[in-house]
This record gives sequence, structure tokens and C-alpha cells, in this order.
Amino acid sequence: MGAYEAAPEAHRKMVDDLLADTAANGGLAPVDIDQFWVDQEVARKDPFGVDIPQVPLGAICNWECIFDELGEEQDWWRFQYEDEAWALDLSRRYNDLAEETVGRRLVPESPKDPSRKWPEIKGLHDIFEGENLWEGGASGSWWLKQSANDAAELVGVLDRAEERLEDLREFMLPPEWESEKERLTALGCKVPLYRGQRGPCTFATSIFGAENLLLLYFDDPALFSRFSDVLGRAIVARGRVLDEEAGYTPETAPHGWAWADDNCCLFNVEMYEAFAMPVHRKVFAAYAPDPGDRRYQHSDSDMAHLLPQLGSLDLKGTNFGPTLTVSEIREHCPNAVIEGQLAPFTYSRNEEANMVAEFLRDFDQAREKRGLNFTTAGSINNGSRLSGMRLLMAAIQRYGRY
Repeated sequence: MGAYEAAPEAHRKMVDDLLADTAANGGLAPVDIDQFWVDQEVARKDPFGVDIPQVPLGAICNWECIFDELGEEQDWWRFQYEDEAWALDLSRRYNDLAEETVGRRLVPESPKDPSRKWPEIKGLHDIFEGENLWEGGASGSWWLKQSANDAAELVGVLDRAEERLEDLREFMLPPEWESEKERLTALGCKVPLYRGQRGPCTFATSIFGAENLLLLYFDDPALFSRFSDVLGRAIVARGRVLDEEAGYTPETAPHGWAWADDNCCLFNVEMYEAFAMPVHRKVFAAYAPDPGDRRYQHSDSDMAHLLPQLGSLDLKGTNFGPTLTVSEIREHCPNAVIEGQLAPFTYSRNEEANMVAEFLRDFDQAREKRGLNFTTAGSINNGSRLSGMRLLMAAIQRYGRY
């Protein structure tokens, strides 16, 4: 059952009224675009703010939405890595349409400057011998390939990872680092810091395999715990290397950390407590130790069973899967800006009635305590339309004001 069918009668009436006005306006939702963006600028600064005029909109269409909107075949590899002239042409055409429809140019349309690109720095996956490969052709993505297939191989990977931690700077930074750092900082480029990572569950299941890791909890608890320990220490150590290169000490380094951990849904509460929570505690103690620091988790999967543990971390931002409600998240994460809970496929399939109904549902649950940034509970996917974004703008302006 869709959100519209499940909605109370009053909400269905509100949806019907807005869609009728949209149809009467030539298929574009009626919205005062200039006023929307003025109010959006205020609201986005602090979604909890007592004086914000409306709910901020986070479901802003991005470069992934270009293809369907322009009737072009989706080709992510060509767009991102192969044909900049083609990508910029698509971006300019898309922005022309976006400016007309929603009043903003939404995607970058300037050529990249290769002279300002930092040399490749080894990532966490390199420490654990994982290989990052593009798979799936034109519409594919990067996949982290498994580096250990059984317990003995995992022991070897962890042994070598710990050896690398003894001189991690030497392992991470390329031979040309010093000269390139001098050149780039003279241009005003800042050393790229490390403040976000594929989450502990997702990263570990990539390195060792999902089934392998889950069974390891029962078969070899000591190795399971050791993997967690080495992983947490490696993340903190990698961050410290780049902090030092940027001229920071542990006392002066910027705070804040973000995880993307879809595979956490595979872990039951006991497994998550044994594996992921020690990593969270190590990393947050190092990079987000103060009450006001940003501690963010994206997990667009069915992981409601882990909310009590995640809530104990005092998260300041969440982007959880569409099976969770704003009320459930708020119960466990009282201080978090909730980015959601619009189902991504509701948006990308342009289900207009359900889009507005989901907004009304979420706004009702967030109205009292605020702190909602209305966006997809997960990615904003190709198929999400500018007309749909405008419809959400209209719904917020008409029904989402505080």
C-alpha cells in the first residue's frame, strides 16, 4: 500500500488539492520560487531552529538525475571519467531546465582543473589489501573486492595491516607528496582531511565477505574482535597522518565524522555491539568527542533493530532507510537532524501523490521537535524529476511551515 492510500483522509484531501492546482498550472506545482529559496536558506542553517519558516528541502536533484530528465542513456563512467566535454554539455542543458523549473542551477558546469588535483593517497582499503574496481559497465559503480577468503587469510591481512600502521605515513603518501604538497598549498589548496568512511560493517564485509564475517562471530570470536580492533585503530591512524600533513595536532584538528554503512542491517544486536560499536567509540573519541560535534550515519537499509545502540552515540545526523519512521528515529536520536524519510523509488518513479503524502506524514511526526531535512531515505536516483522537486517545494511552502 502506498503512502497516499495509507494516509488519513485529511492528508489525502491536501494531496488532491495540491495535485489539482498543479494540473491547472500546466503540470508544474504552484510555488513562489523566490520566496521558497529565501526561506530555504534560513531553514537549512538549523533545521531545529525555533524561528525557521519551513522544513528545509534536502531532496535536491543532482547529476545522477540528468540522464532521464534529458532523455539521455545513463552512462556514469563516461560522465565522470571519460568525456568531460559531453558531461559539461549535459550539465549546462540540465541547469537551463532546472533554473526554469526550480529557480536554481543545481549541478557543476565548470571544467575540472587538473593542476589542483592532489596525488593519490592510499585509502583504508589499501591498508587491508582490498582492491577498488569499477564494475557494471556504463551504469556501474566502484566495488571493493574481497582480500581474505578464510580465517587464515584474514589473520595474514590483519598482521600486515598492523605492520603498515607502524609507519603509516610512508605507506599512504606517494613519492611525489612533498613537492606536490608544496605546489598545491601555494595555490591555496588544502590537504584533504579524512572525516568520513564506508562504515565498519560494510567495509569489513567487503574485505572478508558478508557470510564469512557473520559466521566468524560464532566460529572465532577472538579473531572477530581483533578485526574490529585493527579496523578502528587504522581509521584513527589514517586520519592522524593527514591531519599532521595539514598542520594540525590532535588538539587543533577539526571535529566531525560521517559513516556510510548500509550493511549494518546484516548484524544482529550482539554482533553489532561486538564489532561496530568499538569502532564507533574509537573513531568518535578521536574525531567527534564533544557534545556538539557532528556524528553522522547513512544506512539506507532495514536496521531499526540497531537504533538503541546508534542512539547511544548521540548522533547529530541520520539518513536511514525508508522502513524507519521519523518518530522511531527521533525516539532514539533526539539531537539528530533526520535526513529522510522519502522512499527513493517514490521520488525516482515520480509517484506524485505518494511523494506529497510521505512529506505530510513525516512533517506531522517532526512538527513538534523539528529537526527534519526532508529528503530521500537513501540516494536520490536517476528518474527523480525537476517537476517532482518543484512539487515538494510547493508541498513544503503550502503545508510544511512552522
